[in-house]
Amino acid sequence: MTRSIPRQALTDTAETVLERRYYLKDEQGKALENWETLCRRVANAVAVVDRDMEDYQELGDHFFNMIYYLDFLPNSPCLMNAGTDLGQLSACFVLPIEDSMDGIFTSIRNGALVHKTGGGTGYSFSRLRPKNSAVQSTQGVASGPLSFAAVFDAATETIKQGGKRRGANMGVLRVDHPDIMEFIVAKQDQTRYTNFNFSVAITDLFMEAVRDDLEYDLIDPSNRQVVDTLRARDVLEKIIDLAWHNGEPGVLFIDAANRDNTTPQLGQFEATNPCGEQWLLPYESCNLGSINLARYVKDGAVDWERLGETARLAIRFLDNVIDCNRFPIPEIAEMTQKTRKVGLGIMGLHDLLIQMELAYGSEEGRQLAAQIMAFIRKEAEVASIDLAARKGPFPAYDERINTYPARRNAALTSIQPTGTVSMIADCASGCEPYFSIVMIKNVMDGDRLLMVNKYFERVARAEGFYSVEVMEKVATSGTVVGHADIPLRWQEIFRTAQDITPEQHIRMQGILQQNGVDSSISKTINLPFSATPEDVRTSYMLGYELGCKGLTVYRDGSRDHQVLNTMADKTAVTSTEGLVQKAILPDVLSAKRYRLKDINQETIYLIVCFDENENPMEVFAKFPFDNRVDLKDKSTMWTTTCRLVSLALRYQIPMDEIIKQLDRSSGHLLDLPAQLGKLLKSFMAGTQHGFASICPECGGKLAFEEGCEVCRDCGYSKCS
Repeated sequence: MTRSIPRQALTDTAETVLERRYYLKDEQGKALENWETLCRRVANAVAVVDRDMEDYQELGDHFFNMIYYLDFLPNSPCLMNAGTDLGQLSACFVLPIEDSMDGIFTSIRNGALVHKTGGGTGYSFSRLRPKNSAVQSTQGVASGPLSFAAVFDAATETIKQGGKRRGANMGVLRVDHPDIMEFIVAKQDQTRYTNFNFSVAITDLFMEAVRDDLEYDLIDPSNRQVVDTLRARDVLEKIIDLAWHNGEPGVLFIDAANRDNTTPQLGQFEATNPCGEQWLLPYESCNLGSINLARYVKDGAVDWERLGETARLAIRFLDNVIDCNRFPIPEIAEMTQKTRKVGLGIMGLHDLLIQMELAYGSEEGRQLAAQIMAFIRKEAEVASIDLAARKGPFPAYDERINTYPARRNAALTSIQPTGTVSMIADCASGCEPYFSIVMIKNVMDGDRLLMVNKYFERVARAEGFYSVEVMEKVATSGTVVGHADIPLRWQEIFRTAQDITPEQHIRMQGILQQNGVDSSISKTINLPFSATPEDVRTSYMLGYELGCKGLTVYRDGSRDHQVLNTMADKTAVTSTEGLVQKAILPDVLSAKRYRLKDINQETIYLIVCFDENENPMEVFAKFPFDNRVDLKDKSTMWTTTCRLVSLALRYQIPMDEIIKQLDRSSGHLLDLPAQLGKLLKSFMAGTQHGFASICPECGGKLAFEEGCEVCRDCGYSKCS
């Protein structure tokens, strides 16, 4: 294999992510690995599958180099668990839910076993009979899919995936299920079903009814009887309204997915994994990895030769993962071995386009992205056909039904979230554009650290427009667009996720789907805060037209935390002889609460109250452990700190001064002063129309991308 180009040193963020999440540790929590030894552990564990092959001696080194040099990274469970006693290397699974009490609770049990080993799960609730329908065995009535979804959610909350990865689920209901309207509005209250992403499985028949303004049938899955009809446009409008408000439910185009089902003889797709990029049959798993496209630009052109070599080697790696995997239950092992599906994806697409000096939203950028994805898919199939000749095709392959050449894997490509692994590789996530180009990070003693995208800094210095002032302007505004100091050409090339139009987002997803993606794509269609429901509607209709298999939209600032009160009287602030007096607060204030974890992973709720101008006026801490004697001192300390901060706010002490004192008092990123400081900083930034979503681990700001919330400070990801 061609020698990889030199690797840049790992960034501080990468080292933080590896230390917190990936390195094996001793009983005291001290890391036993570094990046090199981790890569060797993973490479050797996966290569050993081919110990009887003639090229085995070299294979481990090839796998090692591919990972160590950041050319390709497998999914998080593989990096965490390969070569360990746990040995569960798959990212996600789809489990069936049968319409019986035994079937439902078997699925809950199996899901718990999956979460315990670090995987995410997708469920379709579409087989369950609707609410209030008859149950013959008990002469009673059914409670409906959502009642059982709540049980699945509670089970997930308990498991927490062994402490390394948070439980994540996808809940799917077909648009023709009688309980569909209840499902659509289920997550309007964001405190419910917190371990689930919800998506509606939309059929071609439904979309035709939308187009022609017709009603469509609701069908009881237990007997296939039509029980009611709904106007399709009314249902779509409700989906649009809820998605506009907080990004859920998503939509899955189930018929488009099943048209590309490579093993229809085994059944139909019903659900996806938590982020939607893997349509899987019941009990299938996704075994994922991503090529870092940032590493494949040479002398201003795509290095096609090396990219092809990596694609072929990555397929062999992912195929081996299936054989060295320790699956959580026997049914998953059997089904995964039967179809041997893998998901070779990409990350760093935006990095590659920047290096090629192409705008992400341009037609030229899309065409190159499509060419690259089609090339990867072609090389992946070459490798899979070669593996089939050496090891045999996947066992479910039937030449009478499957018209494609005999290959080792029933599916080869998808584009999955790379939230944490892209932080290790220091590149843009998946096929997403960068979320920001310049950020200001507040560190200890009140210092502010400018974090500038490496490509942007390089260009700015080379072309003479780099200065701290310009970088701070970009960080404050959240965009490179509209700054006179920055040439228009570079403003276009460095447009971020929210500078790119919804249509450009969808057209990128559509052209990738059409050119080389077997399964689906995890991508967020970012909308500005000012977007209207009509923008969401346009996104859905265009996505369906372009052959996308699912869509997630997110309107900036729409996913606020729980609002406790919405009534606020005007806050009275008086001044006497030039002295600012304490604000007099009304009886009712609007408020938001944030569920966080402290340094010992204890749950704490921070509640922030605002005046009518959204200025924070009071902060409170609420503890589930109020009655625990061993934590009484901690509770007293938190309460006292909150009272002092509240007093400072009511006396109009400048917020940056409050933040500076909190930073100086912080002993750890996860202690109370740091948490409060993070909250106030996010408010001052003003980029999320009030407080941003807050990372539950470090208090940093969460970004919503690839259908998932991620923290660029510490590497937390809700889904990956």
